[in-house]
Amino acid sequence: MAYKPIEDYGMIGDMHSVALVGTDGSIDWLCLPRFDSPSVFCAILDDEKGGHFRIAPVERDVTCKQFYWPETNVLVTRFLAPEGAAELTDFMPVGAAATRHNHRQVLRRVSAVRGTTHFRLECRPAFNYARDPHEVTLTATGALFTSGQLHLALATSVPLRESAGAAMAEFTLHEGESAMFALRDGDDKTCGVCLSPEEGEALFQDTVEYWRRWIGQCRYTGRWREMVHRSALALKLLTYEPTGAIVAAPTCSLPEGVGGERNWDYRYTWIRDSAFTVYAFLRLGFTQEAERFMHFISTLCTAPKPDGSLQIMYGIDGRTELTEETLDHLDGYRGSKPVRVGNGAYSQLQLDIYGELLDSAYLFNKHGSPISYDMWLSLRALVDWVCDNWHRTDEGVWEVRGGQQHFVYSKLMCWVALDRGIRLAQRRSFPADLTRWHGVRDAIHDEIMTKGWSAERRVFVQHYGSNSLDAANLMMPLTFFISPTDPRMLATLDATLLSPERGGLVANSLVYRYNVLETNDGLRGEEGTFNICTFWLVEALTRAGKFQRGRLEEARQMFERMLGFGNHVGLYAEETGPRGEALGNFPQAFTHLALISAAFNLDRALGSGG
Repeated sequence: MAYKPIEDYGMIGDMHSVALVGTDGSIDWLCLPRFDSPSVFCAILDDEKGGHFRIAPVERDVTCKQFYWPETNVLVTRFLAPEGAAELTDFMPVGAAATRHNHRQVLRRVSAVRGTTHFRLECRPAFNYARDPHEVTLTATGALFTSGQLHLALATSVPLRESAGAAMAEFTLHEGESAMFALRDGDDKTCGVCLSPEEGEALFQDTVEYWRRWIGQCRYTGRWREMVHRSALALKLLTYEPTGAIVAAPTCSLPEGVGGERNWDYRYTWIRDSAFTVYAFLRLGFTQEAERFMHFISTLCTAPKPDGSLQIMYGIDGRTELTEETLDHLDGYRGSKPVRVGNGAYSQLQLDIYGELLDSAYLFNKHGSPISYDMWLSLRALVDWVCDNWHRTDEGVWEVRGGQQHFVYSKLMCWVALDRGIRLAQRRSFPADLTRWHGVRDAIHDEIMTKGWSAERRVFVQHYGSNSLDAANLMMPLTFFISPTDPRMLATLDATLLSPERGGLVANSLVYRYNVLETNDGLRGEEGTFNICTFWLVEALTRAGKFQRGRLEEARQMFERMLGFGNHVGLYAEETGPRGEALGNFPQAFTHLALISAAFNLDRALGSGG
């Protein structure tokens, strides 16, 4: 089985885990029972050993199309062939549909829409990232896959046969006929009952109703509504229901450059994402999701490290140990090694996270619910910690592994931490050492404007002593650190908009996070443009465009061009490659958060007549 492009996948899930389903009907990534559990299918990381669950026509002359059932996370893959047309409907039950069972389960319903279609099924698990052996037991209701730590059951009325650790079948459906397949985890060592067509239809309807009811709460009615809704639906799938945490992405080790080593595990929750998450959910009207995520973040704040600091990321259950290891037995996506699980960056110092955390608390207090006094005590302690530590070097927002620097973005977000702390204290009359906080905030501002500014290049630079650009500095006007039309900001914008060959960061309206040839990030190889940075540039142009109309039109064109780089179902990876291909872990929560923010602010700036 050959590797598919990363963008050739749709996503289904149940707010505990997700499955990636290819346009060819193959599930090539699934971790059970949680996002961060070892995989049971990971063909996307090794097409020979990784395991997959494929249902597809036997015929070779087949056209495949894939789309979401409107306003849902139910995925439909359509197979069109001369002999007939068929549909494969994939979903994981949620809401009322999920409460009927105690399992995490993937439901797959294949139907003959026209003519006759001959299908081949292959369910080949590879437990624990293809490290654990398993046994296959066929029963009257399907097949049971038993490994040392996990059991999977495939329940179906279609007769199965065993072949080298896989359950196989070939079957034929005539027009109007359908077949159901339920893949479940569990420890009861039985396949469970097969679903009748009526039961399958009821679960489908319940799941559709859940998603339609959920997206129906969205208050956004502006331009690009469909893409905003799809981003919101994707973010909901990336939410871990028991805690409210959001994973950065549901995958690990998908490369930022094919064949390179920039391969990381993103199945954790980053403090950095907090402000973007809260802002996006609140702007769309999803107050419950924002509140649950803030509650999760607040529990982390009450248990800082002994020195009073926070980690940059945590497990979706709040755990602190995210030890990184390499899986040398896996080839990696198209030979991109090493394959990593865990993330060693959790022990890095990244000073920017405190600004994002305080900004999220400020936004939630303003647009959601008033924060509690106990929450304030935790936040106050963190602001005091920033006062004591803002002057330190760190690894920065991009988690470089080439040594610490005085990154300008880190200093910027330390300023944000002080600024939002001051605003919260004044808005709520909370006790705080405001005299000290004002002094430190002003000192950070002055230092950025002197050491973070290159008089030679007339740009804000990546770190002190550097002459290189960094797309993270586009956040300056977005955080109200500087006016969007300040000459320094406009000069930085204009420099960023140049092509890399001319010293900028933009190629075909897509933005690189920095120039890898000028930045010692401790890694080999190249990478694509960073999708979130493109949306940041859109927002920076939007804010400047309120006063310079030409920049607003430039922002709109860049945004609408960027929409064309979403995949066939509107999902984005972390990066976009030189041929428009998706790179990095997929789908990326940060990208969809930034899309929502950019759409909201651009639509508002354009107004009703824009």
